[in-house]
Amino acid sequence: MHKFRVCWILLLVSLCAAQSSNVAAAKSQQSAITIKVSKSGLFSGFAHDHIVVAPIARADVDPQRLSAEITVITKEMKVTDPDVSDKDRAEIQSTMLGPKVLDPEKYPEIHFKSTRIEQTSPQHYRVTGVLELHGAKQEMTFDVTGAEDHYHGATKLKQSDFGIKPISLFGGSVKVKDQLELEFDVYSASPKTSR
Repeated sequence: MHKFRVCWILLLVSLCAAQSSNVAAAKSQQSAITIKVSKSGLFSGFAHDHIVVAPIARADVDPQRLSAEITVITKEMKVTDPDVSDKDRAEIQSTMLGPKVLDPEKYPEIHFKSTRIEQTSPQHYRVTGVLELHGAKQEMTFDVTGAEDHYHGATKLKQSDFGIKPISLFGGSVKVKDQLELEFDVYSASPKTSR
């Protein structure tokens, strides 16, 4: 009886450890877009660049049909600046999600849908599609690398193309650059990559 109880406990511990490992793996492979927001202006040296992480809520990637569709829930985007205080980070977050920038109350989702995907070489693709952001739509083209379980790519966009006026402080002596740099990773095994 004692041996049976020990075996049962070991089995439970093993299952819990495996589940924790799977959860950790899923979290480490969360499909997301990382956005780099740079500053400019006379006193830009006294300001910080910003890093924003946008978890991908839904990603439908079909390598056979060469199609892709991605959705981000606007209010889930997070400022992750490592070099600022919690208070400053919260203020930046509030500004980003405020009515002057992303305005998630009015524009709850950011959506991209491919119109054409061309394979340029093994595991390399040229993607063209329409990005819907802040109520505006713009066509964009960018390069992607990867296979069925993981795709990686990068592109740039201008906030002004989507009707967003870059934030400016102190009479323009510190301001956010219009152009943003985007880098994304889409994992097919991620819990959030299927409808």
